[in-house]
Amino acid sequence: MARNCRVIAAPRDAVWRTLADGHSYADWVVGTSEIRSVDDEWPAPGSRLHYTVGRGPLRHEGHTEVVAVETGQRLQLEAHAWPMGSVHIDIDLTDADGAESTVVTMVEEPKRGLLARLHNPLGDAVLRLRNVEALRRLAKLSTEERG
Repeated sequence: MARNCRVIAAPRDAVWRTLADGHSYADWVVGTSEIRSVDDEWPAPGSRLHYTVGRGPLRHEGHTEVVAVETGQRLQLEAHAWPMGSVHIDIDLTDADGAESTVVTMVEEPKRGLLARLHNPLGDAVLRLRNVEALRRLAKLSTEERG
């Protein structure tokens, strides 16, 4: 399991608006090159966003589905990238320093397929590094959104 935390200098509702905008995922999720479509109900449970990872002959189309949501506080996702499998992603938002900053905690864990069978501490370390950058990008989008 890869766990990352970051304090973002934006109120929780600003961070949530970024998460609730399915079209923004290509801007902050590392490796996503394009969002092909987003269900109108996003981020309601069962709704999906459809994405492309990679480029050229190394590109793959997948989708991410909302497993559960607590509006403004928590988003649980399952990212499907078959044949690699799927990954469960849990994003929690809590207030920090009053309402002007948000603690974002992201936990990512392979659930199915090859990713789950090969799950190991080295893979978790790679996911943590990837998610450091993802949370940096999320912070940038969430603070720009305020301006």
